[in-house]
Amino acid sequence: MVTCIFCTDCANELELYPILCLDLLGIKLFSASARMVRIRISSTTVAIFLVIQTGFLLFLCVQHGGFMSQSEEKPPQVHILILSSWRSGSSFVGQLFSQHPDVFYLMEPAWHVWVTMYQNSAKVLHMAVRDLIRSVFKCDMSVFDAYLPWKRNVSDLFQWAVSRALCTDPVCELFHRTDITSESACKAVCGKSPFSKVEEACKSYSHVVLKEVRIFDLKVLYPLLTDPSLNLKVIHLVRDPRAVVKSREQSAKALARDNGIVLSMNGTKVEDGQYKVLQEICRSHVQIYETATLKPPSFLKDRYLMIRFEDLVRDPLVEITAMYKFSGLQLTSKLENWIYNITHGQGPSRKREAFQITSRDAVNVSQAWRTVLSFQKVKQVQEVCKGALNILGYQLVDSEKEQKDLSFDLVLPHRKSQFSWASFSEN
Repeated sequence: MVTCIFCTDCANELELYPILCLDLLGIKLFSASARMVRIRISSTTVAIFLVIQTGFLLFLCVQHGGFMSQSEEKPPQVHILILSSWRSGSSFVGQLFSQHPDVFYLMEPAWHVWVTMYQNSAKVLHMAVRDLIRSVFKCDMSVFDAYLPWKRNVSDLFQWAVSRALCTDPVCELFHRTDITSESACKAVCGKSPFSKVEEACKSYSHVVLKEVRIFDLKVLYPLLTDPSLNLKVIHLVRDPRAVVKSREQSAKALARDNGIVLSMNGTKVEDGQYKVLQEICRSHVQIYETATLKPPSFLKDRYLMIRFEDLVRDPLVEITAMYKFSGLQLTSKLENWIYNITHGQGPSRKREAFQITSRDAVNVSQAWRTVLSFQKVKQVQEVCKGALNILGYQLVDSEKEQKDLSFDLVLPHRKSQFSWASFSEN
C-alpha cells in the first residue's frame, strides 16, 4: 500500500524537490531524472519519514495558499433581487433577508439613480438602474461614484442603517453578525464608517440581496439573468392594489417625486389623485408575472418566485421558508422568534415614518383598507387594476357590504401548504 500526499496549488514549487512516496515495506525515492532507489528500512523509520514529509508538504502548501481541494473552495455568491413596488410590504420582506447572518443587503440602491436623474422617465432610467444593480451584485461599489462624487461615509447610502451588514463587522462593530440589529442604534454609532467598508463587507457574505421598486419590466433584467458571472434569482412581491392605495395615501408627499418619474413629468412632483401611477404599477406586475410564467425563456427556470404580501402575513413561516429555500438560506431560531414578534405586535402608538418597520399585527394591517377606504375609491382602484387583481388572485367586491364584511375572504387560494410555528434549531 502506497501513501502519497499531493498539493494541487503548489505543484510548481514541488518540482524543485524530490517527492517521497512511502510504502510500508520501504521507500521509493523519485528524483527529477525519475531514477528509483529501493531501500529496506524499519517501520519506525518509515513513520519518522512520513511525519517529516507531511510537515514539509503542509508548509509548502500553506505558504502558497494551496492546501484546499476543489470541494472546499468558497462557493460563488448567490444574488437575490426582491422586485416589488412602493407600499407593498417590500421593506418588511427586505428585513427578513437583511437580518439573516449570511446576507449582505441593500435597500433600493437605485434610489440614487432616480434622485440624480429625476428629469427622466422610469423607462429611460432602466438601463442605469440595471447597470448599478449589476455592479452592486458584484460588490463593485465604484458605481456610486457617479451619484455620490464626494468623499463618502456609509451613511451616504440610501436607508443604509436598515442593513444589518452595514452595522456589523467589518463596517462597524456595534453588533455581531448573528444579532438582530436596531436601525436607531446603528445610525447613532456606525454612520461615519468609511464607504470603502461597504465593498469589503459585501465580499464577505455568501448572499447579496437587493430590494428594488424601480423596475417595471422583467425583460430589463434579462442581461443580468444570462450573465454567467451572476447567480441571480428574482423574488416578485405583490400586494392587493386596494391595500397599496390606502398605504400610498398615508405617504403621498414622500412618493410625489417618484410619481413624476413614473408618469414622465420632467421632474415635476405629482400626487396620484387619479391613480395613474397605480395603474402603471399594476400593469408592471402583470407584465412581470406573465413574462415569468407564460412561456418563459429557459434561463428563468427555478429563478423566479412570486410572493403575495397577504399570504406572507397570514402564514409567515410558510412563505418565509419558501423564500429561504428558493434563496439557499436556512431559518434560525433567533430569526423565527424575531419574525413572530414583528408580525404579532400591537403596533406603534405614534405616527411612523414612511419606510419604518415596527412590530404590528400584520394580518390586521393587510385588511385595514377594507374599513378605511370609501367604496367609491375601491371601485376606482378595481377599475384601473382589474387585470392585476384577477391575475394575482384577489377577489373583487361588488358592494360596500362585501368590502366591510371581513369574514368574506378576498384573497384567493395560491399555495396549498400548511405550517405551524415551531422551534427551529440554531444554524
